[in-house]
Amino acid sequence: MAGDDLAGTKKGSSKNPKNSNDSKLKQKSPAEFFAENKNIAGFDNPGKSLYTTVRELVENALDSAESISELPEVEVTIEEIVKSKFNSMIGLIDRERVDTQLYDDYETEKAREKRLAKEARASEIQAKNLASGKKNKEPGVSKVLKARGEASYYKVTCKDNGKGMPHDDIPNMFGRVLSGTKYGLKQTRGKFGLGAKMALIWSKMSTGLPIEISSSMKSQNYVTFCRLDIDIHRNIPHIHLHEKKGNKEKWHGAEIQVVIEGNWTTYRSKILHYMRQMAVITPYAQFLFRFISETPEKNVTIKFTRRTDVMPPIPIETKHHPSSVDLLLIKRLITDTSKKTLLQFLQNEFVNINKTLATRLIGEMGPDFGPSMAVKSVTSQQMVRIHQLFRQAKFDDPSGDCLSPAGEYNLRLGIIKELHPDMVATYSGSAQVFEGHPFIVEAGVSLGGRDVKQGINIFRFANRIPLLFEQGADVVTRTALKRINWNSYKINQTQDKIGVFVSIVSTKIPFKGTGKEYIGDDISEIATAVKSAIQQCCIQLKSKIVKRLQAREQQERKRSLSRYIPDATGAVYEVLKQMTEEHTTKRKRYGEEDTVMLNKVSKHIITKETLKEKLAEHVEQVDYEMALEYATQSGVSEEPRENIYLQHLDPNKSNFIDLHSPTFVFRLML
Repeated sequence: MAGDDLAGTKKGSSKNPKNSNDSKLKQKSPAEFFAENKNIAGFDNPGKSLYTTVRELVENALDSAESISELPEVEVTIEEIVKSKFNSMIGLIDRERVDTQLYDDYETEKAREKRLAKEARASEIQAKNLASGKKNKEPGVSKVLKARGEASYYKVTCKDNGKGMPHDDIPNMFGRVLSGTKYGLKQTRGKFGLGAKMALIWSKMSTGLPIEISSSMKSQNYVTFCRLDIDIHRNIPHIHLHEKKGNKEKWHGAEIQVVIEGNWTTYRSKILHYMRQMAVITPYAQFLFRFISETPEKNVTIKFTRRTDVMPPIPIETKHHPSSVDLLLIKRLITDTSKKTLLQFLQNEFVNINKTLATRLIGEMGPDFGPSMAVKSVTSQQMVRIHQLFRQAKFDDPSGDCLSPAGEYNLRLGIIKELHPDMVATYSGSAQVFEGHPFIVEAGVSLGGRDVKQGINIFRFANRIPLLFEQGADVVTRTALKRINWNSYKINQTQDKIGVFVSIVSTKIPFKGTGKEYIGDDISEIATAVKSAIQQCCIQLKSKIVKRLQAREQQERKRSLSRYIPDATGAVYEVLKQMTEEHTTKRKRYGEEDTVMLNKVSKHIITKETLKEKLAEHVEQVDYEMALEYATQSGVSEEPRENIYLQHLDPNKSNFIDLHSPTFVFRLML
């Protein structure tokens, strides 16, 4: 019996392979992962998706133009597409509702009667209140039912004058997630390396329409046109059309067009705010933004003109700092290196490790290591030893030469161009380090201006892109609101219109949260640098405010003295007339100088008018001397300005020299 039971069990198990099927492993492609977790890349909802699409396309356009040192010209167009037009684009015939009860906005007859009765009662109460003179309450907003299937569609187009893209690379650049040109260690605008790929994924999810790309590189006699979408499951491009067209206009750059579901109504202010802040941080770029609606009254056209042609240097790729690497990175560097020995590997794959230091580090690793040992022979255990030493050893901080901040000059111009403040002060700090990554903090503080609210208005930038969301926990917000004593700088925190601009550039921005929209307040190096930069701006503003107050007081004193000149003149002249009478009647004798003056009074050489003129001249002279003395003292006590430096001149590319300072650029034409 036992043998029969065992046989039955084996037989039954062979007929039921369910457990083995459950244990099969499955995997997702990167495109499928981001499609299911689109909120990670900023595609939380239709409105945010429209904003993120615009942001990604604009930042790619700026990177493309700056990479060839071309002054950026970016055109962004959002065209509203109504339901009937969208249906025609996808070849779908409009159909009227037949069974209304199927829809989410269906209202039963009983519910309709109840709603109408409620509205009638409310109207009756309002009429009674109006007749009795009572104040009516604001009527409540009636709930409008909206079908869940109703969506708004938009065609987003972004055109630039950048370097364009190679013909054969375009399908993979747009149709393959986690492929790109920005994965080296350098300062980049991009946060995820997804760019327009997520816009394509969102387009595929919300409209099913492909993306269209036109591109041409410099000196190309053709324009590449490509229409494609993405195979989500295989993470490969699905090409509809890929061809070359003529380029009679000699245009270079890229034009990207994508149709997506969006919400312009709720995210209109965010998109316009983003464009305005981008114009602040990149005053050397020209932006043209258009919103085209089926209703002409809703159309928007804004042009952000270029203010300067001085561009920041192009960020360069750098090597890793020893204190910033982990075990995985060390393994990858060893796998990818072309160096043969461990000494050469340490010396050439990391910053701030010269031959002498590399030899000392190898000596510290133990007897199993040697300068001439083959780097490819390093075992996993030995990699751990290298990592431990990197974490414990002391290395010089990396320089900020690989970074590309906006510069005080551009930051100041951008603030003045867009906000028109009464006062502005800017400051650019020196390069500092956190976890082996260099960073630079630039700041600007403005007072007054156009479209600036009372109180503190904060503008945040990371690697020269605006951060508009999750402001409350950001290091800039917390520093400006809690760590700066504005009153000590003669600034009223609640009544003055204060603009606080902070730009942080780094090879690695320590974003927090999945959206990567704010920089945490937990990194002391960055928090200290932000506070110091804002304080330096406030010190400059305090000096200007004090000078303005003193000038105002001086003008007030001059105004007061001028006001009393007629009364003082009359009193003095009456005294002189009385003295002249006494001198004439010989009742009182005066000295020789007084006698000469009194004779002039009697002969009307000195009159009331001449006294008035002399007093006015004296007030002017005293005012001028006080101003001159103040300016001289201020100039002596003022700290020296930053040195002007000469930019390297390439005779093959330019015929001028730029002389830079924190507040201006002087161009010397040759």
